[in-house]
Amino acid sequence: MALKILVADDATFIRDMIKKQLRDRIPGVEIFDAADGARALALFKQNDIDMILSDWEMPLMTGEEFLRNVRASSNGAKTPFIMISSRGDRDHIVKAIQSGVSDYLSKPFSADELLRKVQKQLKVIGKLPVAGAPRAATQGIAAASIDVLTAGRVEALASKVTAPASGGSAALLTSSPLLTKPTVVAVKSTPKAKAQLRFSDNRTFACVIREMSLQMMSCVLARAENLPGLFEQAVVDIDMGEGNGLARVNGYVHSIIAGESRPDSNTVKIVIRFVDNDSEKFEILSKFIAQM
Repeated sequence: MALKILVADDATFIRDMIKKQLRDRIPGVEIFDAADGARALALFKQNDIDMILSDWEMPLMTGEEFLRNVRASSNGAKTPFIMISSRGDRDHIVKAIQSGVSDYLSKPFSADELLRKVQKQLKVIGKLPVAGAPRAATQGIAAASIDVLTAGRVEALASKVTAPASGGSAALLTSSPLLTKPTVVAVKSTPKAKAQLRFSDNRTFACVIREMSLQMMSCVLARAENLPGLFEQAVVDIDMGEGNGLARVNGYVHSIIAGESRPDSNTVKIVIRFVDNDSEKFEILSKFIAQM
């Protein structure tokens, strides 16, 4: 019987990366995926799922709500559930463990770390696949189009992040009220807004936002060693202004060029493409862009 793994994340980019790594490294795996907790729960009920990897901040039904429904089902009490989140603060992890997660994976993460977590849980339930077993066909899932370059685990968060209200989205932390409807906003230029880019091995880069839309952010940062590479996962903490905290968005490096037309340029321009598909994030970013 094929090993069945369910992947839930509202970001297509993240789902594709996870699916590709699982297919490439685990023989005989059958993967189901969902863009929100509600769809993930439906897939769990319809299939004999062996393991779940789920984002914690999703639309319609959060990862925590999804987990509670899984644990309350007759066949989900002992199903390995690996939480995936861009948050890494201790209180958040403790709360997740208390909710019943089996393990924790912090964005951005490496392919090796992903496989270690998955294999650890498969070993616990006695379903670690045998090397050389045939691969199973994927249920209606297109193969990932690119081989994503990912990074190692990030454990440190910006010190100004505060915990969200109970039941709220853990992906965006801000005291600003949300707009009632998502707004489509064109790219807007601003020389003042600031953000922090977080990559592997606790690499962080302070940057100044030059242009921003709901799909991307163009920013400038000081030239440094160990700069990020194309397609590398990034967690973007956007400074929402005085007293408004930070907005956290997941993305990847779409382009990187010298900030000046000379080889000794002291600045670097980076374009981050956002991968989240959360209406609440769009609402908050829309308001932020409108005020820039």
